Amino acid sequence: MNHYWKPVVAFTLLVLIASASWADRKIVPVDELKPIFEHQLSTHHIVKVISNHHYKDSELNDEVSQQILERYLETLDPNRFFFLASDINDFARYETSLDDYLKNAKVEPAFDIFRTYRTRVSEAVAHAIKLLDGEFDFTLDETYRFDREDAPWVRTEAERSEIWRKRVKNDFLNLRMTGKADDEIRKTLRSRYERLESRVAQYDPNDVYQAFINAYTLNLEPHTSYMSPSTSENFDISMRLSLEGIGAVLRSEDDYTVVQKTVVGGPAKLSGQLHAGDRIVGVGQGMDGEIEDIIGWRLQDVVEKIRGPKGSLVRLLVLPKGRDSGGKRELIKLVRNTIKLEEQAAKSSIIENIEGLGKSRIGVIEVPTFYRDFAAESRGEKDFRSTTRDVRDLLTELKNQEVDGIIIDLRQNGGGSLSEATELTGLFIDSGPVVQVKHANGRVEVEKDTDKAVAYAGPLAVLVDRNSASASEIFAGAIQDYRRGIILGEPTFGKGTVQTLVDLSRYVPGKSMDLGRLRLTMAQFFRVNGGSTQHRGVVPDIQFPTAEFTSEYGERSLDNALPFAKIRPASYRPNGSTKYADLTMKHRQRIDDDPGFHMLVEQEKRFTEIDERTEVTLLESKRKAEWDARENKLLEQKNRFRISQGLKPLSGDDTEDQDESDTEAESDARKSIQLNESARILVDSIRMRALMAEVR
Repeated sequence: MNHYWKPVVAFTLLVLIASASWADRKIVPVDELKPIFEHQLSTHHIVKVISNHHYKDSELNDEVSQQILERYLETLDPNRFFFLASDINDFARYETSLDDYLKNAKVEPAFDIFRTYRTRVSEAVAHAIKLLDGEFDFTLDETYRFDREDAPWVRTEAERSEIWRKRVKNDFLNLRMTGKADDEIRKTLRSRYERLESRVAQYDPNDVYQAFINAYTLNLEPHTSYMSPSTSENFDISMRLSLEGIGAVLRSEDDYTVVQKTVVGGPAKLSGQLHAGDRIVGVGQGMDGEIEDIIGWRLQDVVEKIRGPKGSLVRLLVLPKGRDSGGKRELIKLVRNTIKLEEQAAKSSIIENIEGLGKSRIGVIEVPTFYRDFAAESRGEKDFRSTTRDVRDLLTELKNQEVDGIIIDLRQNGGGSLSEATELTGLFIDSGPVVQVKHANGRVEVEKDTDKAVAYAGPLAVLVDRNSASASEIFAGAIQDYRRGIILGEPTFGKGTVQTLVDLSRYVPGKSMDLGRLRLTMAQFFRVNGGSTQHRGVVPDIQFPTAEFTSEYGERSLDNALPFAKIRPASYRPNGSTKYADLTMKHRQRIDDDPGFHMLVEQEKRFTEIDERTEVTLLESKRKAEWDARENKLLEQKNRFRISQGLKPLSGDDTEDQDESDTEAESDARKSIQLNESARILVDSIRMRALMAEVR
């Protein structure tokens, strides 16, 4: 049983290539926006498959109908910039009937709503472009509400016009803060708004259908989704191709392209310059190509701009996480390359000669992903690569170097092979169950380690963070349940469900008809103690201060995520202690004055503050003062940490011209903050155990 799973939050890998560029698509006449026969067939089978095989038992009824309508409207107009309240009142006739439409394999309401949406977008864009011909007074003390998710629907066209006046003024001010001239700003914004309208006008019936069906599927839980034939084709291409590009996962959020994660072994990760949460606002080709403004672009178009042949240069204009829309941009240069798979392999290092360790030496094994070369295995190659095989070799090397304890670093590890999570756990326990898999029909399978051999029996810690998911959570949960090691860091992502791809075309045998595919949640993982890894994730035995900021992250932040649940525990024998009060006290005393942890906490506070804001000032002097204050505070925190690491403090100008070696040194130092403290905690544990042994 070899499943692959990763946390998915509406993203696409940069390896994705469209079969036809959106830039080449034509405007779709409004009278062609209507369902086709394939939609009827797809709907029939989607409803049937979900009813019979989805893990969550959910009935299509009037209550669900209302939720689907709300989600579809949210998909089209998440910030309520386009629809009028009168439109919403008109759509209310579908509130209790969408369930009946779906049961009868009909989707006409989706197209009725979309045609209205397309009209409203055209009206709003026309008004926005007209506003660009006028002047803006940035000495007026007024505010703009950019987050309108919870705002009431706009009642009148005059009210909508006022909202758009402030939106355009804010867009203008954002670009003005970056030093652009007014004429250039008008050109940029005109292109941005025209592109918005053309994108909506290029939606064909399959695009509309996919958006509506996903309003239905995502109403169940976040990981069940429909892929139209063209989306399925793109997915297949991305799976067949080598990972060539910059190695980043992107998602669309409001008008921004946001970095979901960087891929281990890719140029983005290796550069240390692009991070999760950063927003890409411009893309340029080569050293001299014009930086194109991509705010408001469709995600697929951004992907096509960033992808390119190996060895070519792409320049990204980035708004770093923690800076508001008018904040300082950073220009990043990346050379596209094939993802280096060897960079994804487990690797080891030793921590020694740092304060708090004395003469102790702690081995570290970094596991970026749970990999297994199934192709080589199926060919009968005996020496195929896998996480477990590589880690076993690294454990042998570290034992030969006489380390006093070992840390398994699973930070940023998004998962991978279930068999590898099971086998890797087996390196640290003699034998027994590792994870339970409960299927939609209630059947529970137990994945076991049957090998009694233990590769390493010494002191062990596992370091996790909010991005450790799926297979990482299975491994960390099992180590915790068996009391085999100390779990340190932040609560993990909480992705504890299993998905499978259902080809809908298989239900129409004998007909050459592509109906797309359904990504279906069909099982859930449970720890051997009976608790699920879903939603709650694995909660560390000792939590670092940044754990305070993870309550709205990962599965916990997603709408309709399946809740934490419990089943009967498996039969297993834990040993060791779960008393960590003394270790926790020592940890907290130690980091009270630690500049690294202070910086991480302050950084999280700043991110939270930015995330919670819903409006900004349109008074230019006030906006600039706020921006300067945030930048100065950021630089001050950064320099306190740099000085503590023996690095030269930076001035405001230096941050733009940091050389590569200095950037790498700072990045390594940041990465070591939690790792070094984990080593100290593990050494504390070893010393306390030695003292207890002496007392006995």
